Order: sequence, then C-alpha cells, then structure tokens
Amino acid sequence: METIIESVPDLALFFYFFLFMYLTAQLIVFRTWTPKLRRVASSCFISLSHGTPAVLLSAHALLTDPDRGFASRNTAAQNRVLDYSIAYFLMDLVHYLIFNPGDVLFIGHHLATLFVFATCRYVVYHGAYAVLVLLILAEVTSLCQNVWTLAVALKAESAKAAKVYEFLSPPFYAFYSIVRGFAGPWFVYEMARFYAAGVSENVLPRWIWVSWLVVVVSAISVSILWIVNLWLEFFRDRSTKLGKKVE
Repeated sequence: METIIESVPDLALFFYFFLFMYLTAQLIVFRTWTPKLRRVASSCFISLSHGTPAVLLSAHALLTDPDRGFASRNTAAQNRVLDYSIAYFLMDLVHYLIFNPGDVLFIGHHLATLFVFATCRYVVYHGAYAVLVLLILAEVTSLCQNVWTLAVALKAESAKAAKVYEFLSPPFYAFYSIVRGFAGPWFVYEMARFYAAGVSENVLPRWIWVSWLVVVVSAISVSILWIVNLWLEFFRDRSTKLGKKVE
C-alpha cells in the first residue's frame, strides 16, 4: 500500500508550482494593478492554472481505469490528480488566510474540500471515481467563472471589462446553473444511493461517505443560492435598463 511519505514529493512539487504561479501573478502579470485587485487577480490566476487542467487530468485518470466505480481503489493517476488539487486548495487557502481572513465562507469551503480530497487520497485509498467526477463538475465552469470574476473586479474602471461582464454573464450563469443545479445534484443522488446500500463499507466506512455527502450537498446548496442571487440581480438590472429606455 502506498504510504503518505511516498506521495509527499508529488504534493510538494504541485504546491511549489501553484506558489510559483501565485508569485508570478503578484509580482509580474498584475504588478501594475492596485493591491486589492492584484490579490483578486492572483487568486483567479492560480484557479485558472488548476481548473481546466484538473478537468482534463481527471477525465483522463477516470477513462483509463477499467475498474472505475464508486468503491473502486484509487489508481496512481487518480491519486496524482488528487495531489494536484490538494496543492491548489492549500495555496489558495494560504492566500485567503493572509489577505481575507474574514471570508469565513471561502475558508470553510476550502477546508471542507481539502478534507474530502485528503481522506480519499490518504485515509481510505478508495472513492476517487466519485471525488474526481465531482471535481470535474466543480471545475468545468472554472475558465468562465474566473474571467467573469476578473471582469466584475475591473468593470468599474474599465469599459472593456464592463463589456466582457455584460457579454459573459448570461452564458456563464446558464452554464453554471446546468452544472450545479442539475448535473451535480443528479450525480450526488447516484453517489448517495450507492453508498447507502452498504456494499462499499468494507473499503469506505460510513463516517467517510456520510461526511463526503454532507460537504458536497452543502457546497452545491451554497452554489445554487449564489447563482439564483446572480440571476435575480441580472433580471433586476435588465428591468431597470428597460424601464429607463421606455422613459
């Protein structure tokens, strides 16, 4: 059985990669931005470095495993993706603890996510199929979301950013709604149904899969509330602009 010590070099290497990307963003890519915007952009930069690659790496790791399933043993490729994501969330957690220690929601999200990844990777050595599919569903919107986040941060002082925000918001909201509002809940239901049957408790103890479900359901619920609020704001803005045109 692979030990934690044997896996540390991969995790450390990935962490240094994200640290390098973060410092590159802070000191080079966004060095002329204001400190507040530079911090937001640097977090987005490492998120971009993680999101789409994590989707592709996860898909490859799952498709190359002929025995994939909710209770299957993690493969080396799947463990590597878990290390990659653990390193990213650790780096972004450090960012939030230093610059946004009051953002309890994001810090809690990162800690809960790290718990799921770390227990799957280092405690039970099983369940990567479920965790990586959830990672795909979480990160498939990453590119759109990070570009949209940067546009939101810059729109007050940049006409181009304001245009990007206006153009990107509807398709991003729709894409996010489909993934987090429909695909995510469906997969979690299938996951819960499998684990509740009890056929995997010899490799995945009840406390593990129940805690995973609590974390995932909480994250999806917060995501749904977030996107609903964005849709409401979007339609309020459209109604206001339409009213001004009529006047």
